[in-house]
Amino acid sequence: MDPTRIRDLLERVRANRLGVDEALQELRHLPYRDLGFANVDHHRHLRTGFPEVIFGEGKSAEQIAAILREVARGGANCLVTRVAPEKARAVLRLVSGSAYDEVARAVTLVQRPIEDRGRGPVVVVSAGTSDIPVAEEAALTAHLMGNRVERLFDVGVAGIHRLLGRREMIDRAEVLVVAAGMEGALASVVGGLVDRPVIAVPTSVGYGASFNGIAALLGMLNSCAAGVTVVNIDNGFGAGYVAALINRRTEAGAARAEAPPAPQAAAPRAAAGRPTARKRGGRK
Repeated sequence: MDPTRIRDLLERVRANRLGVDEALQELRHLPYRDLGFANVDHHRHLRTGFPEVIFGEGKSAEQIAAILREVARGGANCLVTRVAPEKARAVLRLVSGSAYDEVARAVTLVQRPIEDRGRGPVVVVSAGTSDIPVAEEAALTAHLMGNRVERLFDVGVAGIHRLLGRREMIDRAEVLVVAAGMEGALASVVGGLVDRPVIAVPTSVGYGASFNGIAALLGMLNSCAAGVTVVNIDNGFGAGYVAALINRRTEAGAARAEAPPAPQAAAPRAAAGRPTARKRGGRK
């Protein structure tokens, strides 16, 4: 359930505009709902700040639609990743208001305006055009989580001047996501240019010895750039999610930053008339 809706619910109870029984009725499906084939986690939005994301691969269109409708009951924006076009068309027929991003291979349901919750832009970089589907999955995820996203595509190390020519974009990024296949070198290059976190996404793009992304994964894990961290092969969703968490401007964080320091407890005084203890083996 959307935290904003829960806060509004509690405010209505406090103002005597809603009875306790009515409030309990609205909360009856917290924290999860059993659909028989899936347990939909309504409590995840409260715990993590973003509702449950549906992994579409391996699920039927009917299963995706049922889960999507249940997640959407709380009024939040929803994301379904890894959905093939034919399956997506069936989901769109079953769930009113849903949309499909064919490049990112994702179904979305936007029910409320997407607020900017980030400290700055998340810049998503792809080494080649073939890496764009993974990069777009990262970009879409970060955007739905409330971030301003900028894209910088096809700037791999085979023509590094393309990246250096857009230096102003990467310099203003708060967090960067770099999707690259082949040998995965672009993440190290970007990591060596900036003082911001770089989330590297190895893609399964490449010829035989790339081993479907393992070569890029190992190259990124062995990066000599200290600010590079790595997610799993083709995991654009994971990269976009982590980028959003790093970039998120939270009310709790702002409150901690503005709060005065806690008073220090006074040191206990020695009892009157009693000598203070001496250190063993030393002199006072």
